[in-house]
Amino acid sequence: MNCSKDTIVSETIGWLERFVIGLNLCPFAKAIHVKKQIRYAVSDASTTTLLISHLREELLLLQATLPTLIESTLLIHPNVLQDFDDYNDFLSLCNLEIAALKLDGVIQIASFHPRYQFEGTEREDVTNYTNRSPYPTLHLLREESVSRAVDGFPMVDEIYKKNMETLRRLGESKIRKMIAESSSISTNEEAGYESID
Repeated sequence: MNCSKDTIVSETIGWLERFVIGLNLCPFAKAIHVKKQIRYAVSDASTTTLLISHLREELLLLQATLPTLIESTLLIHPNVLQDFDDYNDFLSLCNLEIAALKLDGVIQIASFHPRYQFEGTEREDVTNYTNRSPYPTLHLLREESVSRAVDGFPMVDEIYKKNMETLRRLGESKIRKMIAESSSISTNEEAGYESID
């Protein structure tokens, strides 16, 4: 891990604030960010075996904690699964872990990666940036909260189309600049978060 955990959290928060919330790519993110209900857990795992262990800990913690304290968790793992294909394959192990803990229908995982690529797209397709984060990240979400948010949002199926239009309009050079600048937007102290492991 070349960067400190505080820096990793700070850069992730900056990306969330400037990019995800700033471009309204996820209309549900702002409320829980403002309420400081997102847990940022930085794993120092260098193997997938250790990362699964950290994932298990975070799944159980999220299940055991009130949503008013932790609504969702970003499990950031900068030292493992830098290759996107390996990361994508690893997601099936994550789902097996959810099933083993009997958390099917309780918690789901959304995937983010610096080299994220949707199936059927070219690697340089600008729409891939909707899921490109500063570091490989597993986003643990409460399914009940996701369902409630979706039910309360009109035309939720149109979100991804709007996101693609937004990113195409901006273009890759502007997006890259925004992401590069996002690391200076927030610090852990300013945002009220701590690096957690």
